[in-house]
Amino acid sequence: MGFLDRLREGLSRTKAQIVGRFDEIVQRADAREPGARDIDVDTFEALEEVLISADVGVAATGQIVAAVRARARRGESLRDLVKDEIRSIFDAVNPSPGAILDGGPPGQRWSVGSPGDATNGHHPHVTLIVGVNGTGKTTTIGKLANLLKSSGKQPLVCAADTFRAAAVEQLAIWAERAHVDIVRAKEGSDPAAVVFDAIQSGRARGCDPILVDTAGRLHTRANLMGELDKIRRVAGRAAEGAPHEVLLVLDATVGQNGLAQAREFTSVAGVTGIVLTKLDGTAKGGIAVAIAHDLKLPIRYVGVGEGIDDLIPFSARDYVDALFQEKW
Repeated sequence: MGFLDRLREGLSRTKAQIVGRFDEIVQRADAREPGARDIDVDTFEALEEVLISADVGVAATGQIVAAVRARARRGESLRDLVKDEIRSIFDAVNPSPGAILDGGPPGQRWSVGSPGDATNGHHPHVTLIVGVNGTGKTTTIGKLANLLKSSGKQPLVCAADTFRAAAVEQLAIWAERAHVDIVRAKEGSDPAAVVFDAIQSGRARGCDPILVDTAGRLHTRANLMGELDKIRRVAGRAAEGAPHEVLLVLDATVGQNGLAQAREFTSVAGVTGIVLTKLDGTAKGGIAVAIAHDLKLPIRYVGVGEGIDDLIPFSARDYVDALFQEKW
C-alpha cells in the first residue's frame, strides 16, 4: 500500500464524518432553492460546525470560514474553496533548515533526506524526541529508526529516558526490530550524560542520525523542562548546532488538549516539528490543521497504524486530498 493509500485509510473516519455531514448541508441548501447551490448564512454556520467537530479548532475554523465567505460566488464548489484554504494554512508553515526530512517547499511530499552530509554541515544529525508519556513516543522512535534504516541511513537510538526502566527496555525491543544500534545506561543515570555518550558513540561508529528518547512526565513539571534544557545544552557541546531538530510527539486522539502540551514543550525544548500519532484511531483528524494554524509548526510524520512500517512522512497535499477525495 502506498503512502497516499495508507494516509487515506488512516483518515477514513475523519473523512466519513466531514463528507457525510457536508452532504447534509448541500441537501438542505438544495431543499431551500433547488439547483441554486447558493452559499448562504446557514451553509456557513453548518460548515463551521463540521470543521470544529473534526477538531480543526476554533481559530483555524474561523479563518477558513471567513476566507471562504469572502471568495464564495454563486454556483462555486464549496468543497474546492475549503480545500484551498486548508492548503494555505499548511503552506504558511515553513520547515526549519537542517531538518531530518529534506524536501521541497511546504505542502509537498517530504522525503527522507541526508541529514549528515556536507549540505548542512552537521555530523551527526541529532534529533530529540519529546512528548508526554502515552503519546506513542518510544514506539515512534522505533518506527522512525526503521524508516531511516530502510532509506539507507544508519540511525543510532539513544535511551535518555533513564527514569523508566520499562521505557528503556521497550526502546531496546524496537531498536532490535529496526536492526539499529542503541546507547543506554543504567536506570537513574544522568540523561544528558547518556546523550553526550550517544553522540560520541555515533560519531565513532559512523551512525547518523541520532534519535534521542527523552523523559515524558507531565509537561507542567518544572524538573522535566529543566532536564530537557540541560540535554539541549549538553548536546550542543557534543555536536555543533545540536540538537538539529526537536520533534514533539502528539496523540491525535487527544485533540485540542495536545496543543497545550505542544506550547509548553515548544517554550522550553525548542520544538521544530510534530509527529502526529494514532491518526487512524480518531474521527478528529482535523487536529493537523489546528497544529499548523495555532502552533506554526510543520507536521513531519503521521502514525497510521501499530506496525513498524506505519509511520509515514506527512504531505499536506495528500492530507487534504485524503479528506476530500469524494465530491461534496
